[in-house]
This record gives sequence, C-alpha cells and structure tokens, in this order.
Amino acid sequence: MDETILLTRPDGDLVEILPLGAELHRWRARGVELIRELDETVWDRTAPVLFPVVGWTRNGEVRVDGQTYPLGLHGFAWRKRFAVADRREDFLRLILTDDNETRALYPFHFRFEATFRLGDGWLENALIVINTGARPLPYACGLHPGFRWPFAGSTARHSIRFEKAERQTVPVIATGGLFSQATRAIPLEGDTLPLEPSYFASDALCFLNIESKSLVYDNGAGARLHVALEDFPHAGLWTRPPAPYLCIEPWTGHGDPVDFAGDLRDKPSMRMLEPGAVARHAATFALEGEI
Repeated sequence: MDETILLTRPDGDLVEILPLGAELHRWRARGVELIRELDETVWDRTAPVLFPVVGWTRNGEVRVDGQTYPLGLHGFAWRKRFAVADRREDFLRLILTDDNETRALYPFHFRFEATFRLGDGWLENALIVINTGARPLPYACGLHPGFRWPFAGSTARHSIRFEKAERQTVPVIATGGLFSQATRAIPLEGDTLPLEPSYFASDALCFLNIESKSLVYDNGAGARLHVALEDFPHAGLWTRPPAPYLCIEPWTGHGDPVDFAGDLRDKPSMRMLEPGAVARHAATFALEGEI
C-alpha cells in the first residue's frame, strides 16, 4: 500500500489519506476507529472516490457524440493518483486533472478536487468539480466510505435514522448493476431503518432523491455518527455480509437505468457544468453521543 498522508489534532483525532484515489484510509475520532479495517479478501478498498460517473454503466461503456468509451463502474478517480495542492496539519486538498488516459475514457477537460478538513470529533470530505474545457461537462460524483459495523464497541442492533421520513422502497438492481423500474420494500419505520445484514444479500440499498439533508448511523448503545449532506441528493447503503462494515455513500448520480443507451449528457442524474463553472459537494461526518 502507498504511504498515507496524516492529518492530526492535538486531542488525538487523526485521519490518513491515500493520494492514490484520494481515499480515506483511516479516521479516529474521540479514540474511536471508524473506518473499516482493510481486508482485501472481502473488499480491497476503504473509501473510494467516485467520478465522473457513479455506479455501473451499460456494458462498462458510455457514449459521447456517437463514440463509445470504456468508462465503467464508478469512473476512474478511485484508481488515479492525485497531486497534493494544499496541506496543513488538519487540512488536505488533493487534485486530479484530465490527461491522455482520462480523455480516452471520458473526452472532457476537468479539474477534480478532494478536500479533507479534520475537526473536533468531525471530518468534512468535499468534492469540487471544475470545468476547464470549452463545452458543458457532464458528471456525477460521490463518496463511498466503509464504516465499521459494529462501531464503538457496541453489540446492540445498529440503525440508520434519516432526518425525514423516506420512501419505504428502493430500486431493484438488475443484471449488470443497472437500475430497473421495479422496486423492493425495505423495513423503514418512518425515518428509521434497523440494520440487518440480510438486507444486503442481493445488492445495495439505493435511496434516490431523498428528502433528508442528513442521516445518523446509530450503534444502539449511545454513540452516533451524524452525516450532513451538501448537494448530495442520493444515498446508498452497502456491505458484503457478513463483513463487518457498512458503506454510507452520498451521491450526485447513480447507475444507468436498464432502458438507457443514450449519450452520457442525457443520462438521468448527470449534472451539466458550464465552461469555467465550479460545483461543490460535501459530507460532514461527526461522532456524537456516549462513547
């Protein structure tokens, strides 16, 4: 594994970030380790960054102006090395710009930034997209952090509690990771989803166009991870049972619908960024309650 970049606070909170993929490798807050311990036999990532698409694409390809490009699951940012643009004791800004390799997958000019700001029991992770080209830029981005499940030493039942009541159904993921029109029911009790590994036996739970601007990951024993969302309209929950982690994934976009085979710019959920424009999306994770 590449050497990580360490951010620290006097109170002992710390994060470690990998320049490869701008990936959050470790976060300790109030003495609690929150990011999953890496086990490559189960999953070889801890918190990949998603850009310029989120989710699966049809046949691992996208189409732009009549040409086909081999852009697959979650894009390419998670496997590209970012450059350090700004580093302080408790702050890091990493940047990725287009090159010959990215343009062979995604024929656009861009600057993509990932920032990490460490506070007292909290961590802000922001994604910034800048269109450096001369035509509108279609993009989606997201975060994919794997948190420990259980966390903070709890053996109680964990849950996700949304800020507001959400729909009690999620899309059925079809062959190839595509989003179907069908839905499946989940045991969401108003704003609260008690967590069971069996819910993830077939695939992720994908909450699209949610009403909530925040959610809470509750360990059932007094500790809570509060997740505040800034311009992330979708959220995914995913694990591979019985692996001891839960990914809480803020997204701007999602996988291809089963009936979509058009230009990337026409894909549902893609954002369009005008030349010279800047977009910012962020999540702030805060450990609260009794530890």
